[in-house]
Amino acid sequence: MFEVPKDTAPATHRDRLASLGTRLKAHRAFLLVVVVPMLLVALYLGPITSNQYVSEAHFVVRAAGSGQTAASGLGQLLGINSAMPASQTESLALGDYLTSHDAVTALDTRLHLASLFQRPEIDLLSRLWQQAAPETLLKYYRKQVNLHYSSETGITTMTVRAFRPDDAYRIASTLLDIGEARVNTLNKRGYDDALRVTRVQLAEAEAELTSVQQRLTQFRQKGHDIDPVRSSTAQIELVSGMRGQLAAARAQLASMAGGISPSAPQYRVAKKRVDALAAQLGAQEARMTGTSRTMAVGLGVYEELQLRQDFAAKRYSAAAAALEAAREQAGRQQLFVVRVVEPNWPVKPLYPQRLVTLLSIFGGLLLAYGIGWLIAAGVREHAA
Repeated sequence: MFEVPKDTAPATHRDRLASLGTRLKAHRAFLLVVVVPMLLVALYLGPITSNQYVSEAHFVVRAAGSGQTAASGLGQLLGINSAMPASQTESLALGDYLTSHDAVTALDTRLHLASLFQRPEIDLLSRLWQQAAPETLLKYYRKQVNLHYSSETGITTMTVRAFRPDDAYRIASTLLDIGEARVNTLNKRGYDDALRVTRVQLAEAEAELTSVQQRLTQFRQKGHDIDPVRSSTAQIELVSGMRGQLAAARAQLASMAGGISPSAPQYRVAKKRVDALAAQLGAQEARMTGTSRTMAVGLGVYEELQLRQDFAAKRYSAAAAALEAAREQAGRQQLFVVRVVEPNWPVKPLYPQRLVTLLSIFGGLLLAYGIGWLIAAGVREHAA
């Protein structure tokens, strides 16, 4: 009977171990480049990495009373190129603000933003560092908040990622509130800027009109004459009447001189009447044109003041109309945020995308291994 040597089994076991070691050594590069990194990534993505929830909202920026956004407004105040379509300009301007230091500061004030990204259940690689600098917080925030503007629809899509459903919802809702508040602030600034010049012009016209009216009042009080034009007209009529009376009295006196003696009482009375009328006429004519305080000088000053008053009144009316027109124009350019889709309360975590991530990393590692293998093969062939 044939007997199997006692060392056959141990020899077979050693051969298997040796064969396995040889195969592992032969594929050492593949194991180090592909298998080991994949195992580490799978270990991290599986039980270690934290789930992230996504809240999404859609909005557009429009102008009051128009289906299109205003050409001047938020975008011009932020200095964005006006050659862009107006809707794109305004939406991009608001999107730029919502991913800026100002928005992060406002969120941190309202929600303590940093603490939302430092929850105890967040894994170490995904968590925000304790006592992070503002620049670090902004960089982390921009990875969690994304805004995409569609030039075809004019709608901006905002997605917010957080490690709790309520955190994602609160951040998205607060961002919309902050955006609306920012638009309202810039609306007020743009409204004031648009009306500033016309308000100054109206104030100047009002001041000038008030000044002229005060000068007219002082002139009337000083001259004790409410309407110098009517007074002058009455004075001219009075002088004309006195001239007629004087001419009639002189004619009567001349006719009496041929019939009675100059010493006669009738002649003397007529002569005194002519002299009195001549004296009164001279006084009235002197009042009109004789000295620097006469009615003609006062009438000239009054007419100049009246002309200035008319000009100031017209200027004031024009400035008031310009202010009203500017107010209407600025009102038509007022911007507001339209919430097309309100932020949702997420239920299922969308990140991390474990399978997609693993397949992407596996493909990248295989590509790297293949390139390395080809380079090594070429080197060996060249050396041989």
